[in-house]
Amino acid sequence: MSAAVQQAYLNACLAELEALKPGNVHIFADGHGMRVQDFIYSAEASAPALCDDQVFGTRTLGQRILHALQATHAKVGCNTNLGIILLAAPVVQACLQYPQLSLSAGLQQVLQQTTVDDAASVYEGIRLVSPAGMGQRDEHDVSQAPQITLLQAMQLASANDMVARQYADGYASIFTAAIPLYTDCYQRWQRPAWALTAVYLYWLASVPDSHIARKYGQARAVEVQQTASAHYQAFVALGNPKHYMPDLLKWDQALKQEKINPGTSADLTVITAMLSLLDESRA
Repeated sequence: MSAAVQQAYLNACLAELEALKPGNVHIFADGHGMRVQDFIYSAEASAPALCDDQVFGTRTLGQRILHALQATHAKVGCNTNLGIILLAAPVVQACLQYPQLSLSAGLQQVLQQTTVDDAASVYEGIRLVSPAGMGQRDEHDVSQAPQITLLQAMQLASANDMVARQYADGYASIFTAAIPLYTDCYQRWQRPAWALTAVYLYWLASVPDSHIARKYGQARAVEVQQTASAHYQAFVALGNPKHYMPDLLKWDQALKQEKINPGTSADLTVITAMLSLLDESRA
């Protein structure tokens, strides 16, 4: 089982890189001082630490996250996949710990059982990769030893962070909106990369991107969201999405010139792809 889960994780990370994602790193354009190869190395380095129980024996959710972040940091030396690992780890844990349950039900079990130790491991991993724009809070800050479980920490952060919100609501919007969108676009276009571009635009259009909001403020994130909404509506209406490529590349260049990276929307695109692949393998 762990081999199948690891392959789904790897395939999702690589598939997301093939999707044209304005403002983010993809095969059509690097950006923000990072290259596509950095993300390939990151996926390959983190996959065994995240997914393979043969490496460390039975592990907690927090240990999976910390080991995967350590492996990535040792390989590329920068924060390429914090959000991806935070989102993927509960999925991995659910598949390995509750193979008899649906993905959604297994995730609920894993999230409800998180501990203070899980939070401590995650905080250690976040401090290691030092993501931009984290800031500080008066209580439950990642620089301090946690006094609450990982789920409780994510619930506190969920109003302002879409990765945390997935923990808080059991990945509900992924199951109810993003995966059906991916399936529909894939069936219409027969191109996984274009279907994932649609998913990325959906996330960027549906809520202000958390990474943009942390770095540039909520108002700027809302502006990007509104622009994304117009692009999303135009893109998904097309019979051939390739015709919209020039528009997306032009917007991609403009966002990167402003140093705006919708990183959270890209992370949510990866986990949508991973859950779609796992859904298919269980069908």
